[in-house]
Amino acid sequence: MSAPALVCRGLTKRFPGVVALDGVDFCARGGEVHALMGENGAGKSTLIKALTGVHPRDAGEAEVDGRPVHPRSPREAEAAGISTVYQEVNLIPDLSVAENICLGRQRTRFGFIRWGDARARARSALARLGLELDVDRTLSECSIAVQQLVAIARATDIDARVLILDEPTSSLDAGEVAQLFTVVRRLRDQGLAIVFVSHFLDQVYALADRITVLRNGRLVGEFPVAELPRLQLVAHMMGRSVDEVEALRHRERPAAAPGEPLLSTHGLARRHAVLPLDLELRRGEVLGLGGLLGSGRTEVARLLFGLDRADAGETRLEGRKVEFHSPADAMRAGLALTPEDRKTQAILPNLTVRENLVVALQARRGLWKQIPRAEQDRLVADFTRALGIKTSGPEQLIRNLSGGNQQKVILARWLATEPRLLILDEPTRGIDVGAQADIERLLAKLRDQGLAIVFICADTAELSRNSQRIAVLRDHAKVAELTGADVNEQAVMRAIAREAAA
Repeated sequence: MSAPALVCRGLTKRFPGVVALDGVDFCARGGEVHALMGENGAGKSTLIKALTGVHPRDAGEAEVDGRPVHPRSPREAEAAGISTVYQEVNLIPDLSVAENICLGRQRTRFGFIRWGDARARARSALARLGLELDVDRTLSECSIAVQQLVAIARATDIDARVLILDEPTSSLDAGEVAQLFTVVRRLRDQGLAIVFVSHFLDQVYALADRITVLRNGRLVGEFPVAELPRLQLVAHMMGRSVDEVEALRHRERPAAAPGEPLLSTHGLARRHAVLPLDLELRRGEVLGLGGLLGSGRTEVARLLFGLDRADAGETRLEGRKVEFHSPADAMRAGLALTPEDRKTQAILPNLTVRENLVVALQARRGLWKQIPRAEQDRLVADFTRALGIKTSGPEQLIRNLSGGNQQKVILARWLATEPRLLILDEPTRGIDVGAQADIERLLAKLRDQGLAIVFICADTAELSRNSQRIAVLRDHAKVAELTGADVNEQAVMRAIAREAAA
């Protein structure tokens, strides 16, 4: 076993009304990938921010290679040997690959940047990862996966001893994940200590050597991956017994008992986005949209909600032809949409939980019919209780909530409008298993209450578990519709593969 590269003892961080970290110990060793696991709100992000100087810690100590460190900013953390790559690539898209890797570190001569040196330095940083890229290429021209690799190259361009990867795979497909893992293993073999934060259990077990579990800001334990069965890991994360977790895994998918048709499309199409599409959405039914990344699932959601205009076809609501020229039209008709990317498309980060929750209802009522504060407070209290939103209070900024709790606030925002059709685009992406189970239970409850739901999900097992029908998309077209006994993971994959081979 290699020597510890990073050691934390008793790390504590408090926010008003919340103890986010409560005396947490953590140890990452050189030449290891150490997964940091826990539900949303467990303290993972707070631990990372305390280590990287984003949040000053209230108590505890940290060491890198035996040297005490107390960074007051990410720059000081980098100087101490701790680099971080976040889920959202924090680089400048209009600059080149070389400029992004060397930004703020360029060598100069007579006051002028030595661009040849910067390019050579960027190539060297990429070579350490086993990559060859055109360093003069503008970053925005690169795929998200390549941008992640450039961010890692930048992070390791300094003399880093610890590399923290915070949800690096959430926007990558399977091939891109494999490419990233090759790079991570290469860095691990070079002796770097890598802290890997992810909600994808398969990826954790494929990559990590050791797992630390946090729950409610406290350390549950540290475990070698080979000695921690997956069910036991989930039980530790959720604070439940293995039997309870097993029961959640094997709960039966409810049989279809749909009501009357609510909304249907006939030949609905948009150039370069959706080929002519026929769909029928019924009350009290979950219609799943399955398919590979880029198959057109999100584009269908945007068409249904009026974010994009159709070039052909028609939409009928309760048998009557309708046209949604904007989301406002769709909202007035009783539609609601939670978008795929909550951070950039859903939450209003500088507003409170209360303000985020009531904003859609206020928009539907109009500027001159302000929602009374007492009604706002009642709505927040009711939905906080009903959805199990963990917050210090309605005036807490939503950006300070965990991802799962942010997602619940967004769901509450739309449920407050009392919709007839709810479109959920990847509602469980990037959240922990506990929050995922909460949202799936809510989905079943809303369906039983007669709501029509469109459920978009890349995870075929999750999609099959929660849907009564599944429309499978490929290359922007519907290629299959599965019902009854055919609503299962294998049938979804066969439908995709059959079309792929055709």
